[in-house]
Amino acid sequence: MWQNQASRCAQIVAFVLLVSLPLASCTRNEGQKFVEPAAMAPAKSQVCAAVAADAPSVSPAAEEAPLDEGDAFNIESYDRIDENPFLNVRQNPLSTISIDVDTASYANVRRFFNGGSLPPKDAVRIEELVNYFGYHYAPPTDDQSFAVHAEVAGCPWQPKHRLLRIALKGREIDLQNRPAGNLVFLIDVSGSMDGPAKLPLLKSALHLLVDKLGENDRVAMVVYAGSSGLVLPSTSGLYKETILAALDALEAGGSTNGGSGIQLAYNVAREKFIKGGANRVILCTDGDFNVGLTDRGSLTRLIEDEAKSGVFLSVLGFGAGNLKDATMEQLADRGNGNYAYIDTLNEARKVLVEQLGGTLLTIAKDVKLQLEFNPRQVAAYRLIGYENRLLRAEDFNDDKKDAGEIGAGHTVTALYELAPAGGEALLAEVDGLKYQHTVEAIEAADRDELLTLKLRYKEPEGETSKLLESVVKDEKRNYAQASEDFRFAASVAGFGLLLRESQYKGNLTLGAVVELAEASRGADEHGYRAEFIELVKNAAAIGHASAAFGSAASSAQ
Repeated sequence: MWQNQASRCAQIVAFVLLVSLPLASCTRNEGQKFVEPAAMAPAKSQVCAAVAADAPSVSPAAEEAPLDEGDAFNIESYDRIDENPFLNVRQNPLSTISIDVDTASYANVRRFFNGGSLPPKDAVRIEELVNYFGYHYAPPTDDQSFAVHAEVAGCPWQPKHRLLRIALKGREIDLQNRPAGNLVFLIDVSGSMDGPAKLPLLKSALHLLVDKLGENDRVAMVVYAGSSGLVLPSTSGLYKETILAALDALEAGGSTNGGSGIQLAYNVAREKFIKGGANRVILCTDGDFNVGLTDRGSLTRLIEDEAKSGVFLSVLGFGAGNLKDATMEQLADRGNGNYAYIDTLNEARKVLVEQLGGTLLTIAKDVKLQLEFNPRQVAAYRLIGYENRLLRAEDFNDDKKDAGEIGAGHTVTALYELAPAGGEALLAEVDGLKYQHTVEAIEAADRDELLTLKLRYKEPEGETSKLLESVVKDEKRNYAQASEDFRFAASVAGFGLLLRESQYKGNLTLGAVVELAEASRGADEHGYRAEFIELVKNAAAIGHASAAFGSAASSAQ
């Protein structure tokens, strides 16, 4: 009998390999990376146990909870990330980026580890790991939309380098007196959303948000599957039972025509547009659009056109197995919005309750950051993360160039690793130029200025940007003298470097990350920093970079 079982198992394994070949072909054609998390794919013992119905006993693996329907073959997709290199300051004095407040990558990475598997490298966006956490940055004291802070100290993974932190703190808004909301829930009810971590979790998440709405808020509900429809016209937040009844009645089934749903949702939002209010479409999906407009280029162009109406976008990602992370991130980016991944009800509470103001209320749009480094102080620099947020230097002054948005109370952090002038830097060799000459630094470069920081932003309904400018100096602090927030952000970034197996991780280990994070946890009202520490320990237990899990970074300074 066991020979028959083995033969049947071999047939199934051969079938799986055959099916996987076209998936690999799709990967090459679309330039995306398809992954199969170990937690989502059935083990060989499960496959064998499933076909060995006449076996005298059942494998313990077969008694585990069944996978969600559609998760057996994993087709999650992530855009490739090529990490930023060190740049020579004399050849590249300006660094220009669009600010990013997305946090989806951290929750998604956590989902992989909690499922007992490693995240693919391209699922790790370091800036989103760092920005997942709140920091105690001082708010603006004037009429500006946010305050800008800078801090420089030793780099914990490269003792000869410096670490620069640029920090933004959005203006707080009293939620009791916040602007009225005109919200449209755009909900994916296609067959791919059938599973406990998809539509049921989505409903529970939106329950939390509806409970926080008031009589001046309005909610409409658009659903899409093979076609789209309005299941709830714009309704006052006073009628919560009506809103929740429409939500609870939703069921999953059919294909996914996201394009038609997007158009309908924006039409509904425009009809009830509130001048000076929070006008927003909240898209809840796994991102798997498979009928109608399906290619990302067409979808993002549609979102760009709709965003001109002044309606902002929030994208909430759900589920596993067919998660289209890259599509959802791009939709949020082009729709003047933000992207969060909801893996648990606690994450929904964080995004939709604790951070309600930041999620719904935009206080500044098209936020751009530009740094000019002093070559007398800095030989080379490297931006940590933000690989898909890079802008050209000339984009900074171009008010037609789209950039990121900041919500009420949001904190945003950007980290740079700096190689001081006169020291060693990991720079690629470039031949000397024949027709150019090196321009000597002007008198300003002789000063002790490390860099000049510029920031542009527009008011939510404005078309002309405002400019903020300041000078940053290096006070020569070592790492231990840096603020708790600086050190905790550095520990999170270090974890990201290890997950991505970065060539720039220096002497960093997972053990060092744990110790650095524990020493800088500080005030942790909701326990997110403590959770991070456990997540790093879990990463070591699973075996990721096990060779790197050792003693603390004794050389951190």
